[in-house]
Amino acid sequence: MLMASALAVALVVGCSSTQTSAPAPDTTPAASAAPAVSAPPAANTAPTTTRARRTLPAETVPPTSLPADAAGTVPPVVAEPVEAPAAVGRGLGSIEIPKLGLTRIMFEGVELSTLDEGPGHWPGTAMPGEAGNVVLAGHRVSHNADFGDLDQLSPDDEVIFNTEGGRHVYSVVSTEIVQPDALWIVDQTPEPTATLFACHPPGSVSQRIVVHLQLAG
Repeated sequence: MLMASALAVALVVGCSSTQTSAPAPDTTPAASAAPAVSAPPAANTAPTTTRARRTLPAETVPPTSLPADAAGTVPPVVAEPVEAPAAVGRGLGSIEIPKLGLTRIMFEGVELSTLDEGPGHWPGTAMPGEAGNVVLAGHRVSHNADFGDLDQLSPDDEVIFNTEGGRHVYSVVSTEIVQPDALWIVDQTPEPTATLFACHPPGSVSQRIVVHLQLAG
Protein backbone atom coordinates (compact mmCIF):
# COMPACT_ATOMS: atom_id res chain seq x y z
CA MET A 1 0.00 0.00 0.00
CA LEU A 2 -3.75 2.00 2.23
CA MET A 3 -1.45 1.59 3.17
CA ALA A 4 8.84 2.64 -0.07
CA SER A 5 7.80 5.07 2.61
CA ALA A 6 10.84 4.58 4.83
CA LEU A 7 11.00 6.21 8.22
CA ALA A 8 13.71 8.85 8.63
CA VAL A 9 16.54 7.62 10.87
CA ALA A 10 17.76 10.19 13.37
CA LEU A 11 21.50 10.00 14.09
CA VAL A 12 22.40 11.01 17.61
CA VAL A 13 25.99 12.10 18.06
CA GLY A 14 27.29 12.06 21.66
CA CYS A 15 29.45 14.93 22.85
CA SER A 16 32.69 13.92 24.59
CA SER A 17 33.77 15.90 27.65
CA THR A 18 37.33 17.18 28.15
CA GLN A 19 39.04 16.43 31.48
CA THR A 20 41.31 19.07 33.07
CA SER A 21 44.10 18.28 35.57
CA ALA A 22 43.53 19.13 39.23
CA PRO A 23 45.13 22.44 40.34
CA ALA A 24 48.28 22.34 42.52
CA PRO A 25 47.58 22.63 46.27
CA ASP A 26 47.89 26.14 47.83
CA THR A 27 50.77 26.17 50.35
CA THR A 28 50.02 29.58 51.92
CA PRO A 29 48.42 29.54 55.36
CA ALA A 30 44.67 29.64 55.10
CA ALA A 31 42.56 32.19 56.93
CA SER A 32 39.54 31.03 58.87
CA ALA A 33 37.35 29.41 56.30
CA ALA A 34 33.75 30.43 56.01
CA PRO A 35 31.28 27.60 56.51
CA ALA A 36 30.78 25.67 53.32
CA VAL A 37 27.47 26.28 51.64
CA SER A 38 25.92 23.33 49.92
CA ALA A 39 24.80 23.88 46.37
CA PRO A 40 21.02 23.57 45.99
CA PRO A 41 19.94 20.28 44.53
CA ALA A 42 19.52 20.30 40.78
CA ALA A 43 15.96 20.56 39.59
CA ASN A 44 14.47 17.37 38.27
CA THR A 45 14.82 17.20 34.56
CA ALA A 46 11.98 15.53 32.75
CA PRO A 47 13.24 12.77 30.47
CA THR A 48 12.83 13.46 26.81
CA THR A 49 11.36 10.87 24.52
CA THR A 50 11.58 10.60 20.80
CA ARG A 51 8.47 9.38 19.00
CA ALA A 52 8.95 7.55 15.75
CA ARG A 53 7.28 9.20 12.77
CA ARG A 54 4.50 7.06 11.38
CA THR A 55 3.65 7.01 7.70
CA LEU A 56 0.96 5.65 5.45
CA PRO A 57 1.85 2.15 4.27
CA ALA A 58 3.94 1.95 1.11
CA GLU A 59 3.84 -0.80 -1.47
CA THR A 60 7.26 -2.14 -0.57
CA VAL A 61 7.46 -1.45 3.15
CA PRO A 62 4.94 -2.74 5.73
CA PRO A 63 3.36 -0.24 8.11
CA THR A 64 5.53 0.63 11.09
CA SER A 65 2.62 -0.03 13.41
CA LEU A 66 -0.83 -1.51 13.19
CA PRO A 67 -3.90 0.66 13.72
CA ALA A 68 -4.91 1.53 17.33
CA ASP A 69 -8.53 1.51 18.44
CA ALA A 70 -9.73 5.05 18.93
CA ALA A 71 -11.89 5.93 21.88
CA GLY A 72 -14.90 8.16 21.55
CA THR A 73 -18.36 8.12 20.16
CA VAL A 74 -19.40 6.49 16.94
CA PRO A 75 -18.09 7.13 14.40
CA PRO A 76 -14.64 6.91 16.03
CA VAL A 77 -11.69 9.04 14.99
CA VAL A 78 -8.91 6.75 13.81
CA ALA A 79 -5.65 8.67 13.81
CA GLU A 80 -3.40 5.77 12.92
CA PRO A 81 -3.78 2.12 11.89
CA VAL A 82 -5.54 -0.03 14.52
CA GLU A 83 -4.74 -3.51 15.74
CA ALA A 84 -6.03 -5.80 13.07
CA PRO A 85 -8.67 -8.33 14.14
CA ALA A 86 -8.30 -12.07 13.73
CA ALA A 87 -10.13 -11.85 10.40
CA VAL A 88 -7.22 -10.13 8.62
CA GLY A 89 -6.93 -11.52 5.10
CA ARG A 90 -10.59 -12.53 4.99
CA GLY A 91 -12.57 -11.45 1.94
CA LEU A 92 -15.07 -8.71 2.83
CA GLY A 93 -16.86 -8.52 -0.51
CA SER A 94 -15.84 -6.77 -3.70
CA ILE A 95 -15.05 -3.32 -5.05
CA GLU A 96 -16.03 -2.20 -8.55
CA ILE A 97 -14.78 0.89 -10.37
CA PRO A 98 -16.66 0.86 -13.69
CA LYS A 99 -14.63 3.66 -15.30
CA LEU A 100 -11.42 1.67 -14.77
CA GLY A 101 -12.96 -1.70 -15.64
CA LEU A 102 -11.96 -2.91 -12.18
CA THR A 103 -13.70 -5.60 -10.13
CA ARG A 104 -11.70 -7.05 -7.24
CA ILE A 105 -12.28 -8.92 -4.02
CA MET A 106 -11.38 -6.67 -1.08
CA PHE A 107 -9.73 -8.01 2.03
CA GLU A 108 -9.38 -7.01 5.67
CA GLY A 109 -5.98 -5.52 6.53
CA VAL A 110 -3.30 -3.33 4.99
CA GLU A 111 -0.31 -5.65 5.36
CA LEU A 112 1.66 -6.21 2.16
CA SER A 113 0.67 -9.89 2.12
CA THR A 114 -2.97 -8.77 2.08
CA LEU A 115 -2.52 -6.08 -0.59
CA ASP A 116 -0.78 -8.66 -2.77
CA GLU A 117 -4.17 -10.42 -2.95
CA GLY A 118 -6.27 -7.32 -3.55
CA PRO A 119 -7.36 -3.97 -2.10
CA GLY A 120 -7.22 -3.94 1.70
CA HIS A 121 -9.64 -2.38 4.18
CA TRP A 122 -7.93 -0.35 6.94
CA PRO A 123 -9.01 -2.10 10.19
CA GLY A 124 -10.97 0.14 12.53
CA THR A 125 -12.42 2.33 9.79
CA ALA A 126 -16.08 2.16 8.74
CA MET A 127 -17.53 -0.59 6.60
CA PRO A 128 -19.28 0.24 3.29
CA GLY A 129 -22.72 1.76 3.80
CA GLU A 130 -22.03 2.82 7.39
CA ALA A 131 -21.57 6.31 8.79
CA GLY A 132 -17.85 6.99 8.82
CA ASN A 133 -14.91 6.77 6.43
CA VAL A 134 -14.28 3.47 4.60
CA VAL A 135 -10.52 3.41 3.89
CA LEU A 136 -8.99 1.09 1.29
CA ALA A 137 -5.38 0.78 0.18
CA GLY A 138 -4.12 -0.89 -2.97
CA HIS A 139 -1.02 -1.47 -5.06
CA ARG A 140 -0.23 1.10 -7.74
CA VAL A 141 2.23 -0.87 -9.88
CA SER A 142 2.99 -4.27 -8.34
CA HIS A 143 1.01 -7.49 -8.44
CA ASN A 144 -2.43 -6.72 -9.94
CA ALA A 145 -1.85 -2.94 -9.66
CA ASP A 146 -5.45 -2.69 -8.48
CA PHE A 147 -5.23 1.07 -7.88
CA GLY A 148 -2.84 1.78 -10.74
CA ASP A 149 -5.24 4.17 -12.49
CA LEU A 150 -6.70 6.10 -9.56
CA ASP A 151 -5.50 9.30 -11.23
CA GLN A 152 -7.99 8.65 -14.06
CA LEU A 153 -11.01 9.09 -11.77
CA SER A 154 -13.07 12.28 -12.00
CA PRO A 155 -15.80 13.78 -9.80
CA ASP A 156 -19.06 11.79 -9.93
CA ASP A 157 -17.38 8.58 -11.15
CA GLU A 158 -18.83 5.59 -9.32
CA VAL A 159 -17.07 3.23 -6.89
CA ILE A 160 -19.26 0.30 -5.80
CA PHE A 161 -18.80 -1.89 -2.74
CA ASN A 162 -20.62 -5.24 -2.59
CA THR A 163 -20.78 -6.76 0.90
CA GLU A 164 -23.08 -8.98 2.94
CA GLY A 165 -24.87 -5.76 3.89
CA GLY A 166 -25.78 -4.99 0.28
CA ARG A 167 -24.60 -2.97 -2.70
CA HIS A 168 -23.25 0.46 -1.80
CA VAL A 169 -22.62 3.03 -4.53
CA TYR A 170 -20.22 5.89 -3.79
CA SER A 171 -19.24 8.75 -6.07
CA VAL A 172 -15.89 10.49 -6.43
CA VAL A 173 -15.70 13.91 -4.77
CA SER A 174 -12.05 14.85 -5.25
CA THR A 175 -8.50 13.58 -5.71
CA GLU A 176 -5.37 14.93 -4.05
CA ILE A 177 -1.70 14.14 -3.52
CA VAL A 178 -0.43 13.98 0.08
CA GLN A 179 2.74 13.17 1.97
CA PRO A 180 3.24 9.66 3.44
CA ASP A 181 2.61 10.89 7.00
CA ALA A 182 -0.87 12.28 6.19
CA LEU A 183 -2.65 9.86 8.51
CA TRP A 184 -5.57 12.27 8.77
CA ILE A 185 -6.97 10.69 5.61
CA VAL A 186 -8.27 7.81 7.74
CA ASP A 187 -10.13 10.10 10.17
CA GLN A 188 -13.77 9.16 10.51
CA THR A 189 -16.67 11.34 9.36
CA PRO A 190 -20.27 11.78 10.56
CA GLU A 191 -21.61 10.98 7.08
CA PRO A 192 -20.86 7.89 4.93
CA THR A 193 -17.65 8.56 3.01
CA ALA A 194 -14.79 6.48 1.62
CA THR A 195 -11.12 6.96 0.82
CA LEU A 196 -8.95 5.06 -1.67
CA PHE A 197 -5.19 5.54 -1.63
CA ALA A 198 -2.02 4.21 -3.21
CA CYS A 199 1.59 5.22 -3.73
CA HIS A 200 2.38 8.16 -6.02
CA PRO A 201 3.76 8.72 -8.56
CA PRO A 202 3.60 5.22 -10.07
CA GLY A 203 6.77 3.35 -9.19
CA SER A 204 7.63 5.75 -6.34
CA VAL A 205 6.77 5.82 -2.64
CA SER A 206 7.48 9.52 -2.08
CA GLN A 207 3.81 10.52 -1.92
CA ARG A 208 0.28 9.08 -1.87
CA ILE A 209 -2.61 9.63 -4.25
CA VAL A 210 -5.90 9.88 -2.36
CA VAL A 211 -9.41 9.69 -3.82
CA HIS A 212 -12.28 10.93 -1.62
CA LEU A 213 -15.76 9.45 -2.08
CA GLN A 214 -19.24 9.99 -0.67
CA LEU A 215 -22.22 7.66 -0.55
CA ALA A 216 -24.43 8.41 -3.56
CA GLY A 217 -28.12 9.20 -3.16
